[in-house]
Amino acid sequence: MNKLFVAALKEETPGLDYFHHIGVGKINATYNVLKLINKFKPDQIINYGSAGAIKKGLSGIVECTSFYQRDMDARGLLDLKLGQTPFDNINEIIMSNKGFSCGSGDNFVKNKIEMDIDLVDMEAYALAKVCKLENIKFRCFKYISDNADEKATNDWIENCKKGAKLFQNKLKEFE
Repeated sequence: MNKLFVAALKEETPGLDYFHHIGVGKINATYNVLKLINKFKPDQIINYGSAGAIKKGLSGIVECTSFYQRDMDARGLLDLKLGQTPFDNINEIIMSNKGFSCGSGDNFVKNKIEMDIDLVDMEAYALAKVCKLENIKFRCFKYISDNADEKATNDWIENCKKGAKLFQNKLKEFE
């Protein structure tokens, strides 16, 4: 199987030289992963990165299998729910109920959010949607770098290296 490993930033993957870095946010992730898909034609995309825990007690590396767009807010239009995109029939991507739910948005979470999800990031929903539309298998692993609270910025900076080391152990699953 032709696997493509992607992460937003080099800072999240120190020592993991096989990663392609796609940038922060849903637009950068979408644009850059589509370029990589066209170049490498992968059968599977594996995303690794940092995430903030919304659900209490989450730590280490977790696998996300449900994806939501937490900052799409068109609730005033056509009686939509938070996360629903107007006139789009893909508003959530649920690959399995065994993993964790991830809400992606183009903002760094430091306060309580309205969506009922386990963790937050800035790219996974976009990657999951591209993979769904392109019929590419997608797996997503997130290192819980912070608790999406007022200390999130400091925790994130300190925890990227720890997460990369833990992810190296996950690689045995892909060999």
